[in-house]
Amino acid sequence: MPTTAATAPKSTNRRRRTSSSRRDDDAPLIPILARKVREVEAKAQRGKLGPTNRVKFQVIAFLVREERARVKADSEIADGARAELLKRLDGVATILAKTAARDTSLIQLLEVDQATSPVARRMRRDWLLESGAELPEDELIITDVKPPQVTVVPAALEGRQVQPPQIEARRESNPFLAPDVALRAPVSTARRRLDGWELMGPLYKAFETGAGGGAASMELPEVPEFDRLSPKGLEVMPHQSRFLEAVRDGHRSFLLADEPGLGKTAQSVLAASVADAYPLLVVVPNVVKMNWAREVERWTPQRRATVIQGDGETMDAFADVFIVNYEILDRHLSWLSSIGLKGMVVDEAHFIKNLTSQRSQNVLALASRIREQVRDPLLLALTGTPLINDVEDFDAIWRFLGWTNGEKPGPVLMERLDATGYTPADKAFYPEARDAVISMGIVRRKKKDVAADLPDKLVADLPVELDDEYGRSIRAAERELGERLAAKYRRIIEARGDRVIPGEADDDIVRLVAHGELEESKASGSGSENVFTMVRRIGQAKAQLAADYAAQLQRSVGKVVFFAKHIDVMDAAEAHFAAAGLRTVSIRGDQSTPARQEAIDAFNGDPDVAIAVCSLTAAGVGLNMQAASNVVLAELSWTAAEQTQAIDRVHRIGQEEPVTAWRIIAAHTIDTKIAELIDSKQGLAQRALDGDAVDPTSSDSVQLSALMHLLRQALGAA
Repeated sequence: MPTTAATAPKSTNRRRRTSSSRRDDDAPLIPILARKVREVEAKAQRGKLGPTNRVKFQVIAFLVREERARVKADSEIADGARAELLKRLDGVATILAKTAARDTSLIQLLEVDQATSPVARRMRRDWLLESGAELPEDELIITDVKPPQVTVVPAALEGRQVQPPQIEARRESNPFLAPDVALRAPVSTARRRLDGWELMGPLYKAFETGAGGGAASMELPEVPEFDRLSPKGLEVMPHQSRFLEAVRDGHRSFLLADEPGLGKTAQSVLAASVADAYPLLVVVPNVVKMNWAREVERWTPQRRATVIQGDGETMDAFADVFIVNYEILDRHLSWLSSIGLKGMVVDEAHFIKNLTSQRSQNVLALASRIREQVRDPLLLALTGTPLINDVEDFDAIWRFLGWTNGEKPGPVLMERLDATGYTPADKAFYPEARDAVISMGIVRRKKKDVAADLPDKLVADLPVELDDEYGRSIRAAERELGERLAAKYRRIIEARGDRVIPGEADDDIVRLVAHGELEESKASGSGSENVFTMVRRIGQAKAQLAADYAAQLQRSVGKVVFFAKHIDVMDAAEAHFAAAGLRTVSIRGDQSTPARQEAIDAFNGDPDVAIAVCSLTAAGVGLNMQAASNVVLAELSWTAAEQTQAIDRVHRIGQEEPVTAWRIIAAHTIDTKIAELIDSKQGLAQRALDGDAVDPTSSDSVQLSALMHLLRQALGAA
């Protein structure tokens, strides 16, 4: 048992005694425990009890038991004082019990009799030293237990592992991975000044209290004189170029936390090219898989990307970039860990913040294996929302990047912290420690800071893959509609006595057939399968994906306006947001004018209202919703004007930030063609109304043009 201040020489106690601490002379540890337990209680009340606070809870529990035993055994404490001290310890224990009742997973921590982990032992030591206790040397020096060897594929997942057909061919083409001798470089074992300190808690605190208003972004090189990266027809923006110059200078691990709309995907794709980090693994939410493949092709056309679906039967094993979503990563761990990956990107990296989730463990295990195999691999964590609940949300991201191991900083970060010359006992440590972490590779830019690099209004497409049974039925219905139109076309051609030529189409007859189908669809309504019912079904299929993206976007940028055409899509979205704990308002066609205005005022004025769920037709005209600068278009409009009107509810006079509209588009369906047609009609409006030099386009409606496209596709003439 440590020698506390209560049993130290009386002269020592007298020197420490002040008017504010007089009542604690017999047990100076109690006010420290009381302060710490209040901190844990406050975190638990806000649902932000991360790993560090759980360890703190555990240490408080066994220190309360130690202190209770010491107070009872100390014969020098008067009976009245002893009763008062035990009462105060009971108060700390009561708060522990109430906190455990709020989060029942803490109950098991109350039963622990001693500090077992190095982090807990350091925390106990530091608190005892703060109380004035004198500790034996064996309790002052705490060594770390060697971390266990990381197993990429846990035993529970071994039976789920798959082997895509082409992977064996890739291995046979290059059966040996080139050894990286630099990995064998000796690691310095010299003792550092901070080796004895518990540092993870102070690092988190540094981001809470040590910022001083400074931006959380590392120093980046200046914009190069020449753009050496952009493919023909594209241009890297200045803020993107500075990030890529940091990669060119040799930096290899980044938390890229730019706000949405600043091109994190493009920066990552180009960073892989600069670092030659191929093969590259990209782990993403399902909603953006198709967009990533498109961006790889767009920015690095010399590289091949493959999207992994299901068990990977159709993937290209010889690709440079492998794109997989979180949900199916678990079945691909084995082969991904054995093909010599040189880089890894984790998109929406806040998805891995829960360290107990299989998703997080899969990502961290793969990253650890890559670091074992490659010196300085390219590791990128992309998220506009690295912190959702608490600063400890950094934990998993820092582990992924290799900056920490969860219990202590890694060697590079430890060296930078040691170079500050401070310890956590010094107030100056916190801003310096924050800067040290930022210098490891945190890059954060906001729209308003780089607005000169951006257009004032951007429409960004997010293709999504409808690969479930419902999505397959939609594509089958499209093919059936196309074949029905093709049959009508052939009958007309044959009635004229002409021969049907495969791969060719008579434009006049194509237009005639499409026009007839359109008129029949308008007359029949929703009673039969037609272009209108098909697009509605696509909207229903996209509803969950669009709502999930909007919820993630809201956590990054604040208020979001969510537009949909149909009530059932709006209902599905509102249910998803409610389940995610987001407060919403709804703007629909059946509302009274006062109710609608009340919803608008709440969205613009109440900081707790996160998302406005709006009807594309009912809320697309005459409303001011400039409290947001991001719009999600869950369903496409039939006119360019309707889409523009919807976006302009946010993009209007008084808006101080660039506006981004995110269109959710179902890949490999008519949705893609409708988006192209809307854009062409927008170009027509720019030419006719704004005088812009854009190519003239057809005056056909989007519906007619979409049907003509389906018919040409069925005829093989698209």
